[in-house]
Formats: sequence, structure tokens, C-alpha cells
Amino acid sequence: MPFPTSSRRVVVTGLGLVTPLGIGWPAVWRQLIAGSSGLTSLVAPHSESGPAARGTRGDANPLRNPARDYGAQFADLPSTVAGLVPYGPMAENRFDPAEWLARGDERKMAQFTQFAMAGAELALRDANWKPETESELLRTGVSVGSGVGSIADSVNNALAFQQSGIRKVSPMFVPRTLINMASGHITMKYGFQGPNHAVSTACTTGLHAIGDASRFIMFGDADVMVAGGSEACIHPLTLAGFAKAKSLSTRFNDRPALASRPFDRQRDGFVIGEGCGIVVLEELEHARRRGAPIYAEIKGYGLSGDAHHMTAPPEDGRGARLAMERALGSAGLRPSDIQYINAHATSTPLGDAAENRAIKKLFANVDSSKFAVSSTKGAIGHLLGAAGAVETIFTILAVYNNMLPPTLNYTPEDDPAGEFNLNYVAGEAQAKSDVSAALTNSFGFGGTNGSLCIGKI
Repeated sequence: MPFPTSSRRVVVTGLGLVTPLGIGWPAVWRQLIAGSSGLTSLVAPHSESGPAARGTRGDANPLRNPARDYGAQFADLPSTVAGLVPYGPMAENRFDPAEWLARGDERKMAQFTQFAMAGAELALRDANWKPETESELLRTGVSVGSGVGSIADSVNNALAFQQSGIRKVSPMFVPRTLINMASGHITMKYGFQGPNHAVSTACTTGLHAIGDASRFIMFGDADVMVAGGSEACIHPLTLAGFAKAKSLSTRFNDRPALASRPFDRQRDGFVIGEGCGIVVLEELEHARRRGAPIYAEIKGYGLSGDAHHMTAPPEDGRGARLAMERALGSAGLRPSDIQYINAHATSTPLGDAAENRAIKKLFANVDSSKFAVSSTKGAIGHLLGAAGAVETIFTILAVYNNMLPPTLNYTPEDDPAGEFNLNYVAGEAQAKSDVSAALTNSFGFGGTNGSLCIGKI
């Protein structure tokens, strides 16, 4: 099939992360490569001081803490593990909205938008992109999405309306819950007047937002795009919904760090997480002219639909394979050119097996010792609409640093069927002499799939 072509190449010049492993890509990457876990219990007494410990502002308003605010409701759920963003000062690689937002913005912005504001500022600082002229502002756009937006605002306002009618509904209810408000607030803060785009394609959101943004640059709609995904979904109703769908891990509630087990025989569901990943994308010559740091190139972007089931992938992973094939096709590369695949693998029995089959079929003629596969969800859980963006950044850093992040909790010898027989970077990061090209995958409910091909410049 034909692929979109353009002479304009797209590179990555800035990275911003807000994750259960911390804030800012250097700190998060160190934790990821060291094999740290950002997963914690939502009900255990230590949840205030564990890996996702919350600080306080030093006044009467404590920082947000789902484990404290909804503890009793979480205790009644079958899954009580999550990847929580650590709250506290940025100096400690934690998140405090007061450090990122203007006074009064917390009232206007839902939590997923607050994460996006911090992620965007981190990425723009990293890229050293400070447009001031009219032409620069006109040529800079934003593409940021969310899978579920603000569940908390929807629940709180529904209860208020039911109990007291319109009198108690917040005038900020609609603006706080709209998915495109993350993009909108970023454009307003910085004055960007290029494409103002939002994506909501379930767990493929973050990857699709970055892929779409790369094409905006390829085809001349912008020279610079701020792109990614953000999610703040740790709420009893969210966990209840996924638990009723039998999607969440329930076997390791008392051992949170072991709960997310991509590819492992004991995997029993995903661990929900929150956070944000934002990149600054630029047209190559634009970046070179201003001497911008360049981490990698977005070489290819592939999308597909399963046309199969609301939540389950086809057993052979056909949709996943199509997305990867199309990403390689648009990059002009072959499977043998790929050294690393950052898998979507969420730790569910069906999903991990289907993606594994798709990879093995696509790479059937490639020596399995020449490439590796890992899922970083073992460390941070599944960030839903932010997952694809955060994992794209991890893939960019794998290419940039020639270092493959590990799959935590995967036990290679515990596979009696022998189906999982690739290099899954089990337990420990692997240094490579050269990671010149990689794929990162994201798949979502409704059968929506995406894959990005990341390459060295």
C-alpha cells in the first residue's frame, strides 16, 4: 500500500515526563533503568510514605492523595494497586501543581490538564524553544490527548446535581472535563497559534497524538509541535469499571511491585497508573538552524483497526502486526532494521499473547538474537491515554542512549509452552552497542492500534 511521503523530516528536541517513577526525564530514566517500581497500594497504611509518597503545601490544603481521599472505597474493590505520581517539590523529582500553575489555575484545570501543563513546560525547557515572534507562534502547535479525562469531576458533579440540583454544579464542570482542554490551556499559556489538536483513542491516545503531530509537521501545518498524552484516572469508579471488565490485576494486592507482569505466566491483568508524557517535535532543518538538541527522529507512523471486538484483540494479533508493518513501511525500513520493540504489553493474558504473536510473525525471518522486546509497564503500570506518550519517550531514550529498559517481573524459565521465547529484557536493563531503530506500540479498546518507528539521527 502507498504511504504518505514528504521531504520534511521530524525530530524530537524536548522531553517532559510526569510518572509514578518521578518528574523530569533524567530522574525517571535513571529509576527505570535501575529497575525501580512506581507501583503502590491504595489501601495499605504505608501508601503515604511508599514510592508514591505525597507531600503537603505547608498550609491547610494537603496535596491530592487518592489513597487518603478514597481509601474506604478502594478497600472494597478487587484490585487495590496503582501507579501514583509522587507529590511534593520538583527538587525531589515530585509534582506539586503550585510549582507549575498560575494562582487560580487549579480551579480551572482538571488533574490531567495540570499534569500536561507540567509536562509541556518540562519539554519546552528541554528543547529550549521560546518562540516570541508572530511567525514562530503561528508555526507552533499542540497535540495532546487523554483517554478518560477527569472521572473525578464527572462523578462529583453528578452526585452534586443528584443531591442538590443545578445550584451545586460547578461552572468549571464542562471546561475541566473536555479532553481538548489540555491542548487548549497549553496554547493559551504560551500563545501557540498552530494546530490545536486533541486525541482520545483509549489507550492508543498518547501515541496517536504524537504520530498525528509528526504528520502536521511533515505536511507543512507547523514547524514545531508539542505533543503527547496525559491521564489522571486513579478513582474508585475507574478501578470499579475496569475490575468489572476483569481487566485489572487482583493476585498481588499485598505485593504491589509484583502486580504488573508483562509476558509472565502469572500475569492476571494490568495495574492502572497516572501521569503524562510530552515531546517537542520539530522539522529537522528548523531544529538544526537554531542548534536544538536532537534526541531521535520520528521515522514512521502506522495505524490500524482490529475490526474484531470491543476490548479483546484477535488471538493472532493481526491488528498489531498491521500497525507495525505500516510504521515500518512509512519509515522505509524492514523488520531486520529494528533492534528494539517497546511493547504495549499491559500484563493481561490475552493482550500480551496476541502482541507477542504479532511480533513473532512480523519478525519471523529475523534472527531473534538481533532484536529485543520489553514492556515498561512492569515499572509504572498502564497509564491509559498517557501510556503511548510516556513509552514513546522511553523508546526515544533507548535509541538515544543505546540502552534497553527492562521488563520487570518477567520470569523467562516459567513458560512451559515455550511461546514467549524472545529476549524480553527480563529484570535488568541491557546496554547495546547501537540501537539505530526501534518500534513502540499502543493498542486500545475499540480495536484501535498505533505504532511509531523511532530512529537515530
